[in-house]
Amino acid sequence: MPQFVIEREIPGAGSLSEVQIREVSLRSLQSLKEIGPKIQWLHSYVTEDKVYCIYLAPDEDTIREHARRAGLPANRVAAVRSMLDPATIK
Repeated sequence: MPQFVIEREIPGAGSLSEVQIREVSLRSLQSLKEIGPKIQWLHSYVTEDKVYCIYLAPDEDTIREHARRAGLPANRVAAVRSMLDPATIK
């Protein structure tokens, strides 16, 4: 299944409390449950004013539907074309 990187602009994201992060995460999980198994959240990176999420989904429309249902921004959605890490470079 295709992998996507979602850039969410959330001012002050890096300052959110654990309770606030949990609330946002639970909304996301509820939306995923509603849509069904065709979309999967792998993990996210929280920076000062953005959250970068890695998802598996069949297409960008499914990613955007999830964001809409969860009440989350999806400012940029990019399909991953390849993945690099130190072990893959020889």
